[in-house]
Amino acid sequence: MRLAHILLTGVAAAGLAAAAAPALADPIGKGLVMYMQMGGNPGDGATLARQTGAKEAAEALGVDLKSQFSAWAPETMINQFKEAMAAKPNCIEIMGHPGATAFHDLVKQAVDQGIVVTSGNSPLTELQNEFGPKGFGYAGVDLYAGGALTAKAMLAQGLKSGEKAMVYGVFSQAERGQSEKGLADTLEKAGLKVDRLEITQEVNSDTSLGVPVLVAYIQSHPNLKAIGTQHGGVTGIMDEVLKKAGKKPGDIIVGGIDLAPSTISGLKSDYVSATLDQLLYMQGFFPVVQCVMSAKYKMPGLSLNTGAGTVTPKTIDALTKLIDAGIR
Repeated sequence: MRLAHILLTGVAAAGLAAAAAPALADPIGKGLVMYMQMGGNPGDGATLARQTGAKEAAEALGVDLKSQFSAWAPETMINQFKEAMAAKPNCIEIMGHPGATAFHDLVKQAVDQGIVVTSGNSPLTELQNEFGPKGFGYAGVDLYAGGALTAKAMLAQGLKSGEKAMVYGVFSQAERGQSEKGLADTLEKAGLKVDRLEITQEVNSDTSLGVPVLVAYIQSHPNLKAIGTQHGGVTGIMDEVLKKAGKKPGDIIVGGIDLAPSTISGLKSDYVSATLDQLLYMQGFFPVVQCVMSAKYKMPGLSLNTGAGTVTPKTIDALTKLIDAGIR
């Protein structure tokens, strides 16, 4: 289980030491059932490491994990929560894309039934404030800060005040849109002229549909110097987009997010200048730990900021083996 054993040594040592001797033969989460929203599609570049982290945590802790995939559709996430609640599990992990208002009454109903609910990838701050004592935590990036960090990595590539940039993202999605806002705001504060282009739900679920959209935008804006996004799937298509738009590496500075195989290719070819590393493995691993800590030991919700930094063409080679293994 590789990294799982190392992480659990620190996270669960106190619980294991306190357990009665006969219980040590079984993992501390044995008998617990957890439903978990993974985000995109099984095995895709923006989802795989989260799947790996959740799977390895569940195996190490003895949790019966039920994975749910939504192709990033907020309505699907709501329906999946209803399905999970109907199964009466011990825990449910949700993603914040639908927003706190859409989730509130359902989460309250689940918590009132004794189900631990926690969140990952995109926060639900209002719900965490209300239900935190019952185990509602968050494992993911400080979204606005993550977007700002990506923008700073782009600026470090030599962008200048007055130059043209575009940020392509889900600005309209509740707290989820804070990633793109942090990116766009930071570029604007540096003096760049920034267009904010909304990703449609169709592109959100199938990013290949974004290729002609971005190619057309680039070709109609010949002075464009930078493109930023906080969508892992869109980051993965950027080398294809730039090639089809007739651009060479470095003609347009690209900042993105995640470490999908296609993004690795973009980094190695210098079509992608920097990508935010949000440690998706941790976003899968720690909600399972949260489930066990709250369902078994009545611990409140904990927050883990997984926005560790950015990866560039100069630093990607050291991570490729871990990425191929579904960990980074």
